Amino acid sequence: MSRIARRFATLKAEGRGALIPYLQACDPDYDTSLSLLRGMPGAGADLIEIGVPFSDPSADGPTIQAAAVRGLKGGSTMARVLDMVATFRRDDDDTPIILMGYCNPIDSYGPARFCVDAARAGVDGLIIVDLPPEESDLIDAPARDAGLDIIRLVAPTTTDDRLPRVLDGASGFIYYVSITGVTGTRTASEAELAAALPRLRAVSDLPVAIGFGIRTPDQAATAVRAADAAVVASALIATLEATLDEGAATARTVPAVLEQLRSIADGVRKAR
Repeated sequence: MSRIARRFATLKAEGRGALIPYLQACDPDYDTSLSLLRGMPGAGADLIEIGVPFSDPSADGPTIQAAAVRGLKGGSTMARVLDMVATFRRDDDDTPIILMGYCNPIDSYGPARFCVDAARAGVDGLIIVDLPPEESDLIDAPARDAGLDIIRLVAPTTTDDRLPRVLDGASGFIYYVSITGVTGTRTASEAELAAALPRLRAVSDLPVAIGFGIRTPDQAATAVRAADAAVVASALIATLEATLDEGAATARTVPAVLEQLRSIADGVRKAR
């Protein structure tokens, strides 16, 4: 059983949903993002998504786009991201880590080599935003051989006919993109989520995580009442950005983000 499957099984037995925070690697520098990564489990993270900075993050809104630019300026490379995960794993062998990003950096690194190196570093799953199922043979076999979960995205516009194709070969969990548009722009209503989830449950028994637009403890609580996990990204990145001084981290950066994460985690834990 993978770390991801084990964590969701544990949470299900406990009767609560998962909180999945997001950080952008090397935003605004390697040491700050590593400190955030190390602090997130203690602040309430059940799984963690690490964004791999890319120069054309087409699915992301302005907040995460800016974080990607800072991450690239902060020295991010794929090798550096994997080094961050490996360093984290020296002290934490339990918290599942998912890399979220775009196809180009993986293709440039070499898909087979990437999967081997990612698994060796301690990565558990991959979310590749711009890789449709029709092109997923680029990564499916190498990921499967390396023991990495391939986490597929489903949108409100995904038709019932297409759902089985999208979820073919998926593992770990389903990432439900709860809005049409880019990250961090609006939040789906409780009614919208309640209408969407039965479609997913009908075709897959994988856990469902809801992302894109969750900003507050109440919104995260709504998400885990409807599904199995809430993903929080832009809200945390916005808090980080507000603490920077001319783009550089300050003494407030890590504490401010982790304080916000604790508040959201409290909402998740009281949701059910």
